[in-house]
Amino acid sequence: MSSSDIFIGETIGTAILILLGGGVCAAVTLKASKARNAGWLAITFGWGFAVLTAVYTTAPLSGAHLNPAVTLAIAIKDGDWKNVPVYFAGQILGAMIGAALVWIAYYGQFHAHLTDREIVGGPGAQATTAKAVEAQEKGAGPVLGVFSTGPEVRVAWQNVATEIIGTVVLVLAVLTQGLNDKGNGLGTLGALITALVVVSIGLSLGGPTGYAINPARDLGPRIVHALLPLPNKGGSDWGYAWVPVVGPLIGGAIAAGIYNVAFA
Repeated sequence: MSSSDIFIGETIGTAILILLGGGVCAAVTLKASKARNAGWLAITFGWGFAVLTAVYTTAPLSGAHLNPAVTLAIAIKDGDWKNVPVYFAGQILGAMIGAALVWIAYYGQFHAHLTDREIVGGPGAQATTAKAVEAQEKGAGPVLGVFSTGPEVRVAWQNVATEIIGTVVLVLAVLTQGLNDKGNGLGTLGALITALVVVSIGLSLGGPTGYAINPARDLGPRIVHALLPLPNKGGSDWGYAWVPVVGPLIGGAIAAGIYNVAFA
């Protein structure tokens, strides 16, 4: 794989991942969406199918890492670091493009949601459960969850630990069951296995933090949230932003270490 193939593949693949994954979050969250309040099952399966679609689309180009934690783990496993910056750059750019596409697809719903008094407050606003939940997220605006993750209980060490644990499960599954014959990315069957593992992580471990398990998935859309001209969008919660970056990277490194000791 050439550097240009890797960059293009990771950009396209991560954009698809975030478009479909962020799209299901928008569908469930935004007040004028037909899928409003569809629930956690819709989100977890939506993200699983997003992984499946993105991997099958771009695996021939880049191996479809689509996640800096996966790229880091494969680099540690193989000792080959030369293309790591190219993977990272494509993943971050793709995540930003995907988040921007979610905004375009749900433009009217974002506007309706963020000008609704029950959502953003103001004269005549009523206290709602949704508003009470939003208040727990210090520095987070009412639609940040469409773009990035946030904890239900803000305890830094636990939030980092949750992201580490979830990422270890994901990356171990990729390394032991998901890689193609060359070992440099996901294979055909590996894409399906990985997608099902993502669904499992979401159902079992996603509750505390929203299971970023992917630094690009969180950081790229958070940047887009900060830049977009959304009315009453509130903060991007940069005080928490390091958790879904550092936690998954540590988890990927631990998974690679476990693989090299136990499976290599």
